[in-house]
Amino acid sequence: MVEQHFGKDYAGIPPENYERFFVPEIGAPLASDLIQFAALSPGEQVLDVACGTGVVARLAAEQVGPTGSVAGLDSNPGMLAVANSAVPAGVDIQWYEASAEAVPLPDSTFDVVLCQMGLQFFADKHAALKEMYRVLVPGGRLVLNLPGPTPPLFTSLSEAFRNQINAESAEFVNQVFSLYDTEAIRDLISGAGFQNVAVQFSTRMLSLPSPREFLWHYVHSTPLAGVVRRANDEQLSSLEREVVTEWQKFVIDRDLMLQVRVVEAAGWA
Repeated sequence: MVEQHFGKDYAGIPPENYERFFVPEIGAPLASDLIQFAALSPGEQVLDVACGTGVVARLAAEQVGPTGSVAGLDSNPGMLAVANSAVPAGVDIQWYEASAEAVPLPDSTFDVVLCQMGLQFFADKHAALKEMYRVLVPGGRLVLNLPGPTPPLFTSLSEAFRNQINAESAEFVNQVFSLYDTEAIRDLISGAGFQNVAVQFSTRMLSLPSPREFLWHYVHSTPLAGVVRRANDEQLSSLEREVVTEWQKFVIDRDLMLQVRVVEAAGWA
């Protein structure tokens, strides 16, 4: 792996880095929690919406077994290519390149729809949830999670991007954590037709690599990779210095510790 000029020459495209770095550091722990909350059963038919590189879909396949089925849907072809390459031998997961607002699958197809940290990014959340409702069998369930509000660690990151790069890059960081109010989430899900909506939240503590390492892992696993490639070395040096300095307060025994609140919600069709 090449890492020079403050991460500007980081090897790999964002979807590859997402699977290599973001998934084990953040995505997989939260996916395990989501799968536990979903309580999948052998034989169930599952759709993972906004599947990214497929960590939730892979875990779901373990739970539903050979008598069940899993499909993943995402609008990013790069993410789906990595997802397809990461499927273990002998596991069959179907992948669909499509928007969550226009799912190209028949009505009443799935027992469970899963969505990890995706709803906040959909341009039309109501339309996406209506599509999730449509593809569920009667009595099927939607299970999703959302992080927020913005943890102090990421507030520092957002401010550093605002100070050293531009306001637009800061907004991506904030959007990740933009949908977290439990009543707003309940209303969105109920408004799409779901019944008996259950919403809960918990605080997760995640152990991350050193501040400098995690900074570039995160940046190059996300759309921020394009931002830093357009920045000059002086901007990136200042960004790294500000972030690493601010993140020292979150370091315990050399590990960067992230405390994040995660909302989990379920609703029935």
